[in-house]
Amino acid sequence: MAALHGHGFAVTVLLVVLLVQCDAAEATTCAGAVPARPRPETVSIAEFGGVGDGRTVNTWAFHKAVYRIQHQRRRGGTTLLVPAGTWLTGSFNLTSHMTLFLARGAVLKATQETRSWPLAEPLPSYGRGRELPGARYTSFIHGDGLRDVVITGDKGIIDGQGDVWWNMWRQRTLQHTRPNLLEFMHSSGIHISNIVLKNSPFWNIHPVYCDNVVITNMMIIAPHDSPNTDGVDPDSSTNVCIEDSYISTGDDLVAIKSGWDEYGIAYGRPSSGITIRRVRGSSPFSGIAIGSEASGGVSNVLVEDCSIFNSGYGIHIKTNIGRGGFIRNITVDNVRMNSVRNGLRIAGDVGDHPDEHFSQLALPTVDAVSIKNVWGVNVQQPGSIEGIRNSPFTRICLANVKLFGWRNNAAWKCRDVHGAALGVQPGPCAELTTSLSSGFCSY
Repeated sequence: MAALHGHGFAVTVLLVVLLVQCDAAEATTCAGAVPARPRPETVSIAEFGGVGDGRTVNTWAFHKAVYRIQHQRRRGGTTLLVPAGTWLTGSFNLTSHMTLFLARGAVLKATQETRSWPLAEPLPSYGRGRELPGARYTSFIHGDGLRDVVITGDKGIIDGQGDVWWNMWRQRTLQHTRPNLLEFMHSSGIHISNIVLKNSPFWNIHPVYCDNVVITNMMIIAPHDSPNTDGVDPDSSTNVCIEDSYISTGDDLVAIKSGWDEYGIAYGRPSSGITIRRVRGSSPFSGIAIGSEASGGVSNVLVEDCSIFNSGYGIHIKTNIGRGGFIRNITVDNVRMNSVRNGLRIAGDVGDHPDEHFSQLALPTVDAVSIKNVWGVNVQQPGSIEGIRNSPFTRICLANVKLFGWRNNAAWKCRDVHGAALGVQPGPCAELTTSLSSGFCSY
């Protein structure tokens, strides 16, 4: 496994991804919403005492560099260059109007000094750390209240060295919720591209309470047995573009969220305007997920031209009693699956609760979900659509969904759902009519 996720493999696969993207240069894209504009000034981390020998801890050098960029306020911003080498560092913050550029051969590596890792307050829409009550460990690279920030490079690598955190999770010795690799809060105009993220302690990229975020030309990898290493988790954020990337991790490749039970309901910030396009990868859990923490609401999501293989679920929309909120106006179009355990799952009984104060009356609504032009081979079970008794899922459309490879007795499982199905194989459940008069459902 270590060899599989070595630097050479990472760069090789990223090159393949980028070559495929060159062929699709004229394809539809949303990445131009936040371009990686050149900066008029470039400084090197070496100018601030940084040493890329893989042994020197460079936390202070990064703090000094960011402080200088923040207070110099150069018109048009500044690029902080990380040259070739292995740059060991603890957690550090970014600032507005800066670019963090990882040169070819640069490896930005997180220290494994967990005892001195800084803490952050829990997110208000979660009410506590996601794993444990109270504070949470600060992300490796962090930004709060920022504008115009770029993280990019020439196939450089950010290595979270997450195995020490994974082992603490397995051994139940964690004191707080593990750190994300990259997290932006209350920020706008964020662009992340053309680098490799590997071995995150927890979620890889977590934009929360953000607007206008572009994540493109990325490779995100972690062992399939690494716990909770989600690829990209847009959370209570708007206008997020995730494109042209390869993700292979230990949890959902992309999971759209918006807060947890009563805390997410009270905070009330939805995720909307999310585009996921030309993403490919594998996960023991879900390829593309919505929820289960979606208490602030999720709407206007487009997933298209994606490829999911060697995974647990292809598409997984998940919520639960106590979540509240809404999931609506979701479009999934032209998705290919291979060797997936379950093609599609839309479920109203997934996910734990932050505490005992959630309300049994906080029922989520799931409405206007369109799944069309999906082709799958070696799919063990077609899937299930199982709503909530007092809040059935409505206007669920399956159109031209063809899944092959299932066992002879495989069948869709449905309950508490209303919708339509056209051109579905294996044949759809009775709860989804096949009437062509269903105006909301078409090819």
